[in-house]
Amino acid sequence: MRRFVILSATWFGTGFSPFASGTVGTLGAIPFYLALSRLPLPLYLLTTLAFTLFSCWAAGLAEGVFNEKDSGKIVIDEVAGYLVTMTAAPLSWQSVLAGFLLFRLFDIVKPQPARWFDRSLKNGFGVVLDDIAAGIYACLCLHLVLRFL
Repeated sequence: MRRFVILSATWFGTGFSPFASGTVGTLGAIPFYLALSRLPLPLYLLTTLAFTLFSCWAAGLAEGVFNEKDSGKIVIDEVAGYLVTMTAAPLSWQSVLAGFLLFRLFDIVKPQPARWFDRSLKNGFGVVLDDIAAGIYACLCLHLVLRFL
């Protein structure tokens, strides 16, 4: 079980990147998004919700395994946030790239309520929910950018 938690929480080891593990973890999310992108929207949303709940569980257990709160090795939250970002986006390299850049921007800046989740919830939910909030902001901006460009 410990190996499964580590493999999941680090998104197949991308969280062990010696630099910018969140960015590398988000890059690792792209193939997963591409696999899910052809699902009908209701099934995509259901899968994203289930994955988000799984992410909370894995992140919470991984904090214990790594003995660190919100360890930089835990990047499954970036994967969940990127899936939220890409909700209902057309499948193209432009939307994948724009979604990546927007998600990273909002994940780094952490506008409210993302900052509150990050600072106030010290468990697996706090690890993931700030990325979900960042993903919602990024999703809204992505749709605006794609509509007007």
